[in-house]
Amino acid sequence: MKLIGMLDSPYVRRVAVSLAYYGVAFENQQLSVFSTFDAFAQLNPVVKAPTLILDDGTQLMDSSLILSYFESQADAQHQLLPTAPAALATDLALLGVILAASEKAVQHVYEHNLRPAEKQHQPWTDRVTGQLLAACHAWQTALETRPVTQEKPDQVAITSAVVWSFIQLMIPEVVKADEFDVIAAQTKRMETQTEFRHYPQR
Repeated sequence: MKLIGMLDSPYVRRVAVSLAYYGVAFENQQLSVFSTFDAFAQLNPVVKAPTLILDDGTQLMDSSLILSYFESQADAQHQLLPTAPAALATDLALLGVILAASEKAVQHVYEHNLRPAEKQHQPWTDRVTGQLLAACHAWQTALETRPVTQEKPDQVAITSAVVWSFIQLMIPEVVKADEFDVIAAQTKRMETQTEFRHYPQR
């Protein structure tokens, strides 16, 4: 089984760390959708990271869909999401907020790092930034009242830490850590876990 993509992507790293918690063995093939586009295209013409190639050759894309596949097969010890409908809905709602923050952070990075300065559209940047900060505030508020898991982390804790680490690596001047102290503190604890250290952010 191969996970294709760079660990500086929050979506690739989210899958890698989660698979480690699921106890699933895999090889991470570090291919970039930018610098090694052609090599990536030979494996998946869509060139979407993450791409997970199962042992039978089936290709899965999109981090949430990949993780849904493994969550459906996990035993109780390895499940990362609750099974009770109300608890599951609560976790999925928060994951939606965190992943929205990730999406807007990626858009912000692409706008400034890939688009020529003369073609950047400030109203669009302002809109994306506003959406990003709104998501971060909702995320922080949710974590303030969420019990901290002392045992094995769940999917909310994993995704939260991965996305926050990405945001702080790429745009710390936009999303200031001291304004989101709960997210930052929980991320710091998660990054010390063996599974996170085994798949560090590049």
